[in-house]
Amino acid sequence: MSEDYRSMWDELGLDPAAHDALLGVLGKAYQEIYLAQKNRPQGMEYFDFVMSEVHGLRIRELLDEKKAGRKIIGSYCVFVPEEIVLAAGATLVGLCSGADFATEEVEKLLPRNTCALIKSAFGFKIGKVCPYLESADMVVGENTCDGKKKAYESLGQLVENLYVMDLPQVKSEVGRSLLRSEYIRFQAAVEKLTGVKITAKSLKDAIDTVNAKRSAIHRLSSLRRANPAPISGLDALLANQVFFYDNPARFTESVNRICDELEKRIADKGGVFPDKTPRILVSGCPQAVPNWKLPMIVETSGAVIVGEESCVGERGARNPTDDSGETVEELLDAIVERYFQVDCAIFTPNRDRVDHILEMVDAYRADGVIHYGLQFCQPYLMESIPVEKELEAKNIPCLRIETDYSMEDVGQLKTRVEAFIEQLS
Repeated sequence: MSEDYRSMWDELGLDPAAHDALLGVLGKAYQEIYLAQKNRPQGMEYFDFVMSEVHGLRIRELLDEKKAGRKIIGSYCVFVPEEIVLAAGATLVGLCSGADFATEEVEKLLPRNTCALIKSAFGFKIGKVCPYLESADMVVGENTCDGKKKAYESLGQLVENLYVMDLPQVKSEVGRSLLRSEYIRFQAAVEKLTGVKITAKSLKDAIDTVNAKRSAIHRLSSLRRANPAPISGLDALLANQVFFYDNPARFTESVNRICDELEKRIADKGGVFPDKTPRILVSGCPQAVPNWKLPMIVETSGAVIVGEESCVGERGARNPTDDSGETVEELLDAIVERYFQVDCAIFTPNRDRVDHILEMVDAYRADGVIHYGLQFCQPYLMESIPVEKELEAKNIPCLRIETDYSMEDVGQLKTRVEAFIEQLS
């Protein structure tokens, strides 16, 4: 960290030794995985700075907002509408998950065969190492799967203000009505928390802010269609990860600055990997900071990742929200419509997701797909086999991977990934 934030972390109740250990591991991993890359866009210096201050400057900004009377709301899922949070004068931040922490203590509360993402969320809380979580005035959970739904019963005993959102699991009119009723309920809860009544103007302004952020990251994604790839999959993933907790306006400006640079690079036919490098689309479970294992393996094995069909990727940012409504009700309907298009694996049937993967393979000129599944994540693991069959029926090579956040299987995964890439060459 560029300055000493220890007193700030102490005030948040973080465990000093555990937090120092986490930052040490995170810094080392970032150095070895990210800073070791060659020919990175100059604009990535901003994201390097963000990561160097991941638990420092951004946390101080959030605490300054709290001192000024603004509320901080933390979430674990793209179904939590940032538009509603911003419209009520609050700030939405993504919460820590993506690494194993305090596993022994977590397994006193959750079964060992709980998915890595859920266990990670608990580990960051129990281990007292996530300043975003400790800064939050409200933590929003959502029942995207049975594991989360039941886990929140236990998390509610650890978190002071846990709000759980119900979500539909069938794309039907009944499902749409459920989502709308839940967003109305969430609106009321956020207004109660902040003491701010959402108006048509505040909601429209919030929609425009979030749309601008999504537009910037979508612009970045679109530029990855070029061959040779103008940016590594690792760097593009980092931008998608920072999407969830950076200041929206600053993030939008920083991503657009990178895109300007990439457009010049594409015009000059420059890339981070040689022409004809095998192009991989990663599909499946989200990859939160610091879960960089798979892209690191892929891009040190002779391929480049050109897209992520993931919540930390296109699934989370691909569709804007219509801002043409004139009333809160009309704008809320537009928000519901936008989020109802998210093709998460919780939905059944989920043909939209398969179609989206096929569209991305074509648009990004991918040579193959790696389906990434976290161990015990039943929705995505259940969908991985039909996805693989659909792709192979269209002669699109697919590799199904099931893993966790540990580094114990890196050697085995690298062997499998290298063999897969070899067949694409």
